[in-house]
Amino acid sequence: MDSRKERVIRCRSEFGTHVKYFLMLRIFKLGLGQDKEEDNAYPFNGILNPKIHMKMEHPRKAVQSITVREFYEKHKEVLHMSLVTGEEGMDRLITEKSLNRPSIALTGFMKHFAGKRVQLFGAGEMGYLREQSYADQKKALTEIAQRKIPCIIVSRNLSPTPAMLEIAEKFGVPLFRTHLGSKSFTTQMMLILEDVFALTTTVHGTLLDIKGMGVLLRGPSGVGKSECSLALIERGHSLVADDLVYIKLLRDSQLLGYGSPLSIGFMECRGLGIINIAQLFGIRALRKDKVIDLVVTFVDWQSGMEEDRTGLEYHFYEFLGIKVPHVKIPVRIGRDMARLVEVAAMTQALKNIGYDPAKEFNENLIAYMSNTNNENGTNKGM
Repeated sequence: MDSRKERVIRCRSEFGTHVKYFLMLRIFKLGLGQDKEEDNAYPFNGILNPKIHMKMEHPRKAVQSITVREFYEKHKEVLHMSLVTGEEGMDRLITEKSLNRPSIALTGFMKHFAGKRVQLFGAGEMGYLREQSYADQKKALTEIAQRKIPCIIVSRNLSPTPAMLEIAEKFGVPLFRTHLGSKSFTTQMMLILEDVFALTTTVHGTLLDIKGMGVLLRGPSGVGKSECSLALIERGHSLVADDLVYIKLLRDSQLLGYGSPLSIGFMECRGLGIINIAQLFGIRALRKDKVIDLVVTFVDWQSGMEEDRTGLEYHFYEFLGIKVPHVKIPVRIGRDMARLVEVAAMTQALKNIGYDPAKEFNENLIAYMSNTNNENGTNKGM
């Protein structure tokens, strides 16, 4: 049994680790999710009846809004935007990740007008306005501006009409121009808004790019994630994020993992401290972000613990409503954890293209047993 002194030292070490991560999360104003297990039967006929084992992370809330000023300052170069007038309204909020083309609203029909969205005036809207009288333009634009819209953007570098300038100044609506066409601007704008309003969460772990597969290493502190990551980087793979991994849901289908700008390229190794991966292994050992394809959880090996010996059971870890393949690997002295993670990534890559080695072996075994039974039945009948 451990001595009292050893127990005290271990407790202090664990307490220090918890305090470190608590302070880190407070700094970034983020919270770690909680795990919840859930088992569902998987319809697969074989010698074993595999199941889908699923763990879930509770998501953080998505960004609810962004000011027009903040959006403009961050993305004006990409969107080729310039402010024409309405600077006093730059603190208005953008609360939806969509654009609105106010074609019907210009005719006076406002019943289903999307007033919370950015209003894009293209060639069609501007052509229609110019054919209207000055009074009719003011009336239509006043109806739109009174809905407290975030801002107006005119595409194709078209000049706003005098009525647009007057109404924008009167109601304090930011009015922008862009030389991009409506289609190009809409594509770029939607991608940016999708990123701004995406659901996000964080997880303690290390994210790597292993032969094109985004692999997230999880496990308790001190289990060996950093040591395994170093071995993988030395073999030519790339580090994305260490210790605290940010996860963002893109297009409701992909999980993009990335690290904090403050810690990108740095890794903490027990006994060594903070090391710079780019300085040690070169810039090719780093990646800015990576879609997560596989979650690998390291668990401390214990005598008698249940281990997956066939690969016929399907495990998933759920982040933000998206299921990611999940593998648990027991950690034991002498095991080459880096090699096991590398093989797990390559095996998952094969599964992604339709090949499952465990399923193939199971089918071969069933066929062999079936043939053996048929031969035994034939011999008994003679």
